[in-house]
Amino acid sequence: MVPIFNQNHVSIFHATTPKHFTLLSNLLLSKLSHFLSLFTITIATSFEALLLLQNKQLMFHFLLLCFLLLCFLVKHFLSKRSHVYIVDFSCFKPPNYCRVPFSTFLENASLFQCFDRESISFMEKILDSSGQSQQTCLPPSLHYIPPKTQNSESIKEVQMVLFPIMNDLFAKTKISPFEIDMLILNCSGFCSSPSLTSIVVNKYPFRSDIKSYNLSGMGCSASAISIDLAHNLLKVHKNSNVIVLSTEILSTGWYSGNEKPKLLINCLFRMGSAAILLSNKKEASESSKYRLIRTLRTQRAFDDKAYFSAIREEDSDGKLGVTLKRDLLHVAAETLGSNVSILGGEMLPIYEKFWYGVSVIRKRFMKFEEIYVPDFKSVIEHFCLPCSGKGVIREVGKGLKLGEREIECALMTLHRFGNQSSSSLWYELAYLEAKERVKKGDNIWLLGMGSGPKCCSVVLKCIRPIIGDSHMGPWADCVHQYPILTLN
Repeated sequence: MVPIFNQNHVSIFHATTPKHFTLLSNLLLSKLSHFLSLFTITIATSFEALLLLQNKQLMFHFLLLCFLLLCFLVKHFLSKRSHVYIVDFSCFKPPNYCRVPFSTFLENASLFQCFDRESISFMEKILDSSGQSQQTCLPPSLHYIPPKTQNSESIKEVQMVLFPIMNDLFAKTKISPFEIDMLILNCSGFCSSPSLTSIVVNKYPFRSDIKSYNLSGMGCSASAISIDLAHNLLKVHKNSNVIVLSTEILSTGWYSGNEKPKLLINCLFRMGSAAILLSNKKEASESSKYRLIRTLRTQRAFDDKAYFSAIREEDSDGKLGVTLKRDLLHVAAETLGSNVSILGGEMLPIYEKFWYGVSVIRKRFMKFEEIYVPDFKSVIEHFCLPCSGKGVIREVGKGLKLGEREIECALMTLHRFGNQSSSSLWYELAYLEAKERVKKGDNIWLLGMGSGPKCCSVVLKCIRPIIGDSHMGPWADCVHQYPILTLN
């Protein structure tokens, strides 16, 4: 995204507002309230124990003491929630015949008779600076001259990218469709009728009472938002299994005009999909890879500038496309800033919270410009960042004080597979697994950012050793070639 990447560096913590200070204050107050309630119970219990030793009315105080302890135990067990697990996941490996080298892409584009020379030259510059390799793929419908963008082609693409990963997930987890209680599918640009979830249900022998949810228009944050939805559903529906499907259908998203802000989508988005199995069943703790620690959603759709920074609209000739504005990176920093402020307030160690809080107060009341950037590496071992582009990955990495190793999985995923929208996060996690870097007890932060704009964080904890995955998944035939040092 050349028009976006040439912006000056914008720290996500420079976007902190008084609202973030209020959110931090509310979080601290809730923690203090919880501490005071426990302290009160402890004092009351100790006081009754003292009276029990000094007073002759032993039975009365004994019963009161038992009542207090019973209240405490009931509160504890009622507030205790069952864990949500990521049992396993699968990522789509596009077939080799879908590969689109830059030269092929540009040659085909020049034959479409809809792009002028300036547009071809612009797309060539975007591809050269995108951070993608010559191995990225487009669906078969976009290999035709002119591209086939009919509804029937999009349905074929849906079947191509979703059915193989469903089959692989069922084989991996040894679970049958009959055991699935809920199905969540996210795809931003294509919304069919019947819905995409209905296409999947029609293919597999699910139960008739399966609950299905179809999310559209959520952008690159959609997969993380789907996990958040699954997390909330599993808080209510006990002893359940949920499958989340994340993809982006490119057949209907092709832009055939000459407005540069809309041509970026043609160059950057590539094929990809992921299937994730979540469960809150007790037996899932023995076979699952990860436990879901936290999900957090924030957005800035209330701000007009942010809302219009990435929007699907018609150009002057009536051709539909997605416009990416020049201030998108600044909007992303503001959106990410609010999310990180809340998440940091919950997860960071006390000394990191202290220095961040001090810097926020100084910025608000003493007009200091610098905001202390907390070290998230003190609580997070691995980071899966938005794959929107090489420049975006590096800017987010700078904002979070991450090194080259922490942003490696995002850069390599972009290089090998391109920007696969919401499903990119799972290709990054698959890369870490293939490199055998994820150890038992490690925390992984999946950060999804999309149009709207929206930001969603998903924090996982690895609960068992993950060994031998280098010969499985989308990286099986190429992980030995990475990392490519020339990208760093």
